Amino acid sequence: MQRYHIAFKPRALKDGKKIPKDHLKRIFEAIENLSDGLKGDVKRLTNYSPEYRLRVGEYRVLFEIEDEKIIIYRIRHRKEAYK
Repeated sequence: MQRYHIAFKPRALKDGKKIPKDHLKRIFEAIENLSDGLKGDVKRLTNYSPEYRLRVGEYRVLFEIEDEKIIIYRIRHRKEAYK
């Protein structure tokens, strides 16, 4: 099974500051599971960049995969994730 390294873009870290702490804890647990072979509610997006999303409750983690690295671009509420 593939193990991925997680990297955050500055914008994703900034997004995290606006999210309530209890939600943020669940999101980071889901991101940690993601590094262990893309576990979780992951979907490949069509005609959208970044290419993948992870669903965590009402939040979406938008990311791309480059070799053995997952790059987190945004962490957004589902209403604002795809604008």
